[in-house]
Amino acid sequence: MAIKGKSQAKVILHLDMNSFFASVEQAHDPSLKGIPMAVAGNPKERRGILVTCSYEARAYGVYTTMTVGEAKRLCPELVVVPPDFEKYHLASVAVFDLLRSYTDLVEPVSIDEAYIDITAIGGLTNAVNIATDMQQRILRELDLPCSIGIAPNKFLAKTASDMKKPMGITILRKREIESILWPLPVIEMHGIGKSTEKKMHTLGIYTIGDLAVVEEAVIKSLLGKNGLRLQQRANGVDYRPVDPEAAEERKSVGSSTTLPVDETDLAACLNIFNKLASNVAKRLEKRQLAGTVVTIQIRTSDWRNQTRSRSVVNPLYKEQAIHKEAVSLFKKHWDGEPIRLLGITVSNVIPMNELHEQLSFYNFEKHAKEETMDSLLAQLEQKFGPGSVKRGNK
Repeated sequence: MAIKGKSQAKVILHLDMNSFFASVEQAHDPSLKGIPMAVAGNPKERRGILVTCSYEARAYGVYTTMTVGEAKRLCPELVVVPPDFEKYHLASVAVFDLLRSYTDLVEPVSIDEAYIDITAIGGLTNAVNIATDMQQRILRELDLPCSIGIAPNKFLAKTASDMKKPMGITILRKREIESILWPLPVIEMHGIGKSTEKKMHTLGIYTIGDLAVVEEAVIKSLLGKNGLRLQQRANGVDYRPVDPEAAEERKSVGSSTTLPVDETDLAACLNIFNKLASNVAKRLEKRQLAGTVVTIQIRTSDWRNQTRSRSVVNPLYKEQAIHKEAVSLFKKHWDGEPIRLLGITVSNVIPMNELHEQLSFYNFEKHAKEETMDSLLAQLEQKFGPGSVKRGNK
């Protein structure tokens, strides 16, 4: 609890999913776990590029951006699978939804990383416990590993999350910058690439420590305002807030839950879908969004994952409509196997203020018929009196 009259010290987490695409593939197909495997743009083409690879593959010297041919020469037994970006997108949504169960101050910065401001929900006192709980829930509920950095600002939190992988939790304090960061080459600092590194070398700046202590006028003449910003970071200064609105426009809203027991009862599953649909509807309303694709996620007790989707003509945002589509998909595709996790996602979202019914030819015909029927009813009531004629149920 913050002391009255004093501002509470910021505590920021940076969560980075470990080998995200590979880990998602392993979660969907457990036979890929514990072996050298990689995701490649075209696994059949030896010139195909590796998008990511497992830590088992990295032990052989395999790395991202390598060609399949190069990777196979280093590791002949490497298993290569094609990318499935819809699968990764759904996993990303599930991770961010889980993080938002702790606080709304979550800022996704890519498909597999996010900043979380936990100052108000525990601060430094409970930071490790909160980070550990997040990490273990993501592993337990989604079968995905991650590393988390804990620090007083975004830059140091992101730096910390890189220090221990996979499944690491690292605290980086400002007082540790001089001993931990300053000896490192400038290229290892976030925000510095090869081109900037070469420019810094011309001024004799080789380490992060060199950057931290160089005269401001010198670094500004070389790199302008960005140079001053990088120098601030080298000194552990970063005032950027965690801003949920700063993230890219969200393309989907979802909710998932791990069940306390492996569930085989249809009624119990449908009751869970009630709660999930309610969560999704509330999140859509909060963000003033509606979407035209409903996806359900089913994970069985043997960790087999299934996703099933359906597109609708008119954007959904109400709980009842979301629930109806999700239950319909579930009844059609569930084969009775015990269930470990259920989820609903509404995607292809648009802002509510742009919402209008998108009439297909079918809808146009339906609306035209409704207008004709209303006109006929009005004429009959005029002749025989109000309430004398009522619509029949189909």
